[in-house]
Amino acid sequence: TWHLKKIPQIVRERTFSLDSPKFEAKTKLELNSVCGIECQRKLPVPSLSDLKNLLSYETVFENGTRTLTEVNVLGAVLDPDANTTTQRPLRMKRQIYGTDSRFSIYDKKFMTNFPFNTAVKISTGCSGILVSPKHVLTAAHCLHNGKDYVKGSKRLRVGLMKTKSRGNGRKRKGAKRNGMPSFQWTRVKSTHIPKGWFKGVSGDIALDYDYAVLELKRPHKRKYMDLGISPTIKMMPGSMIHFSGFDNDRSGQLVYRFCSISDESNDLFYQYCDAEPGSTGSGIYLRLKEPNKKKWKRKIIAVYSGHQWVDINGEQQDYNVAVRITPLKYAQICFWIHGNDENCTQG
Repeated sequence: TWHLKKIPQIVRERTFSLDSPKFEAKTKLELNSVCGIECQRKLPVPSLSDLKNLLSYETVFENGTRTLTEVNVLGAVLDPDANTTTQRPLRMKRQIYGTDSRFSIYDKKFMTNFPFNTAVKISTGCSGILVSPKHVLTAAHCLHNGKDYVKGSKRLRVGLMKTKSRGNGRKRKGAKRNGMPSFQWTRVKSTHIPKGWFKGVSGDIALDYDYAVLELKRPHKRKYMDLGISPTIKMMPGSMIHFSGFDNDRSGQLVYRFCSISDESNDLFYQYCDAEPGSTGSGIYLRLKEPNKKKWKRKIIAVYSGHQWVDINGEQQDYNVAVRITPLKYAQICFWIHGNDENCTQG
């Protein structure tokens, strides 16, 4: 069952104009020297002043202008065990773990209906998910490398799936492309990225804040997926998560997968989902019962950050990681979507 939680308030305090970004960073879907499992255990618990700094955010508009918004955080509960993780064995270098368990979705009925139609393609090479009639949730590093915005993010576009028509009734010899998705591309009006992505609580990039919200220039009329507070592994049926994205090694295909989570910290899930670059930024979701109802509902509980490398006991090890939607992140993303905190009191 989805458990209702009271959400902290994110309150806008001041907004400043900043210089326009250079948009010169290279898109990098695998990050090195990130704060991973060992590093997470050593991180201090953020203070209230830390949270105000980390949850302040930059907004970049389609004309290249940029602002910084400082926020206050009300009603936050600081968890002294925030960054604990469970021990796990070291893994070998690979992105597909054993048998490839990914499913390419070809059927037009599935592709154009919920929940698969909520998956979108980002023009910088990532995936994302529709979270309102005009907002997309994705990973921050698809747009910014921690120092500058990536090339191509100045004229950022989002591709919404549509299936290719048969044209004039003619079918190319040997072609079976009617079930392959094509995209209706929409320009992005503005982009929000938390300040915690630019400067985390450690010297390395902190994956805890690897999320961003894009506001589309024109609203769409498709069904989107609601946000949910990420439950602990114990509260998930079979500890299973699901997500769909556009993996680079299966060009033009929507790829779905599900897997179990192995470890968690307060802000991250460590898992073994088979995924290749391109699926980064996908929305990870669960299907649980609504409180006091017989209905089941899917909600986004994390953002897939991708296949990452970390230093563990002096050795480079890899894992797949997702950024959990905590009550604080729920409050921030909800605030970005609605522009106020009135609609964001319960999650």
